[in-house]
Parts: sequence; C-alpha cells; structure tokens
Amino acid sequence: MRTVLVTGPGGAGRTTVAAATALAGSRGGARTLLISADAIPGFPSATEPAQVTDTLWSVRTDSAEHFRGELLALQDQLSGVLGLLGGNQLDGEELTELPGSDQLALLHSLRRAARGDWSRDGYDLLVVDLPPLREALAVLALPEQLRRYLRRLLPQERQAARALRPMLAQLAGVPMPAQWLYEAAARRDAELAAVQALIEDRATTLRLVAEPGPAAEDALRTARTGLALQGLRVDALVANRVLPRHSADPWFAALAAQQEKCLDHWREEWAAEAPPVEVPHLGRDPQGPDDLTALTSTSGPTGTDDTLGVPMDGRAPGRAEDPWWIEESGAPDGAVGPDGILVWCLRLPGAVKKDLQLVRRGSELLLTVGPFHRIVPLESALRRCTVSGAALTDGVLRVRFTPDPDLWPRTS
Repeated sequence: MRTVLVTGPGGAGRTTVAAATALAGSRGGARTLLISADAIPGFPSATEPAQVTDTLWSVRTDSAEHFRGELLALQDQLSGVLGLLGGNQLDGEELTELPGSDQLALLHSLRRAARGDWSRDGYDLLVVDLPPLREALAVLALPEQLRRYLRRLLPQERQAARALRPMLAQLAGVPMPAQWLYEAAARRDAELAAVQALIEDRATTLRLVAEPGPAAEDALRTARTGLALQGLRVDALVANRVLPRHSADPWFAALAAQQEKCLDHWREEWAAEAPPVEVPHLGRDPQGPDDLTALTSTSGPTGTDDTLGVPMDGRAPGRAEDPWWIEESGAPDGAVGPDGILVWCLRLPGAVKKDLQLVRRGSELLLTVGPFHRIVPLESALRRCTVSGAALTDGVLRVRFTPDPDLWPRTS
C-alpha cells in the first residue's frame, strides 16, 4: 500500500490538499482511503470508511469516542484492584477527553488501516491528513518512543519470574496484575509496531503544504532537519494558494511578488528532494470534489495535468538511498574489525553544529538537533565499538566508531 502523509504549517490548507491528493489518486484508478480529523466539505463525516466516489473512501477520526472507549476498557481490566481500593467506576457520559487523545486516536486509525480492518480487499493508496507540522513530527515519532518506554518499563525477559507471582500475591495480600499487564503491554507493542512499520515503509512519503511567504519559509527551514532526523522522506512541497503573477491591482501584485520570491528560494533549497508543486488560489474556499478537481488540474513544473497525483508504480519518490548508512574507513583491505573504523552517517540538511548534541548510552545514541530529539538503537556491529568522534559536514552527520578489541571477535 502506498501511503502519503500530508502536513504543513498551520493555516496553509493541508486538509484541502490532502483531500485533493486522495481524489487525484482515486481518479488514477487506485482504491484510496482518506483519513482526517477535520470535516471536509462535500465528504462524509462518518467515523467508519464511507464512499465518496467509486474508488475513494474517507473516514474521520473521533478522538473523544476513542478516548472514552480506551479508558472504559482499562477501567474494566482494573476493576478488581479498584474495588479493593474503594474506587468508584466512571460512566462513559462523564468522561471528557484529555490533551493528547487526538494523537492516540490518529495512531489507532493508522493501525486499523495498516492491518486492513476497514477493507477486505485492501486499499492501494492511503492519504493521511496530519496535524500541523510541529505536532505532526511529534505524532510520527510517538510509536517508536512509546515502544521504547514499554521495553524499559516492562521488559519481556522479566516474565521469566511469572512462577513467583502467586507467592508474591499472598505475601502482599492483594491481587498481582502483572500477568495481564505484560499481556496488555505486548498487545500495545504489536499495535505500535504496525504503525511504526507503516511510517518507516519505503512506500510511505510526506507531502508538505505551505502558503508561500516568510513565515512558512522559516517554519519549513526549521522542520527540514526534524524530518531528516526521523528518516521521513518528502515527495512534494506543495505551494498552496498561489496568486496570479500578473495583476493590475498594486496590492495583489505586491503579494504575488512576495510569493514568487519565496518560491524561488524553495526551488533552490528543495530541488534535490521535493521540487515545489504550485496549487492556485481559487479566490474562495473549496466546497467539494469539483473545486478540489480544479485545484489539481493545472499544469505544474513537471508538465503533468494532475499536479497532486501520486505515483503508484511501487517506487515512492524521494531519495532512493537510506537516510542512515555505515561507511568503513581505516581497515586494511576494506575489512571490518578491531583495526578499522566504522562511520555511521545521517543526512541532516539545515543542521548547524551549535544546535547538535550526541550522547552514547549503552546500545543507544541520543541525538538532539535544535528542538528535535531522537533516541536511536545502534546496529549490532556498532554496539561493540566506542565512539571516537563526530563531525557535521555538508549537511551529513558522521559519527566515528572504533571497534572495542575486548568485544570484537578476532579471526586467526
């Protein structure tokens, strides 16, 4: 399944572009599902997939409903312990969703789509309307982060002590919920793993939507490094609401000139990754599929008639190579061993040295680039090495690892 994640600075019309992208994909014959938390004019607002056209379905995430369902299910699991503590159960009608529940509801929808819960025949194209850019980066990083927390707090190997739990329960005098807790953690880990696999899949790309201007230019420049840190590949930078370049009105002419200046910068900065695709301003808010078709049917830089079309040939656009790779240097005859150095490389376009921090902690590398943070597990070969240095050159971070002779197996 080809997946396109759509986000951008707030107020840039990302939901409209997501709907137009889904419509363009369905017109190409792909069975398409659009996931969005916002209501889209002319589209159903059902929380289960509803048909829009012959090959297009849409579903709206309901964070309040998801929050109530999850909390009531957890309350049922804890009913025995809560009864011993004298707790009173909550009713669904009195539950109000907490901050962050919309992110979990979105992950739940992604898991259902990845697992094929919504269609027996499956979908060819999944288009996801994400929150604004900074929040979207946090949501996409959440599965990896939560799985790490689960592994640290409830490591699977600790289940070996399962035989001691009845004795501990008798000594403590209260039921021990460890068994169901581990089982629940395993289920959650499997669910998060499915979402993480979808996000990291080679057929998944990110589509950025921004209205040309100084504010959007600054936001994209900052977020570009965060996208690279998370290994997300951008397939298109959609310049939305582009004004006509020639106008007799001085006020509109000045705005169009400002947009054109920003577009020139984007064409230069994003040429190698995601050349800008221009979507015209309709002069009004799009009100349905007909207006969305009008947005996508203009001629763009590629010369195609469908500027928001999604390639469905199995090759997701963007860089073909992996964002992380290992280079070998210093080893005789190219061999990897105690006499050589392994260099772990990561592309970080836009990163500056003063905003970069690295910390090695056991089998993990903690990376901080400005406001963005990620904890990355090291490859097995790198775990047997010590960090001997790092450098940021030409937008590529290179971390040097020297094999530890005490840990690296020697050959005769």
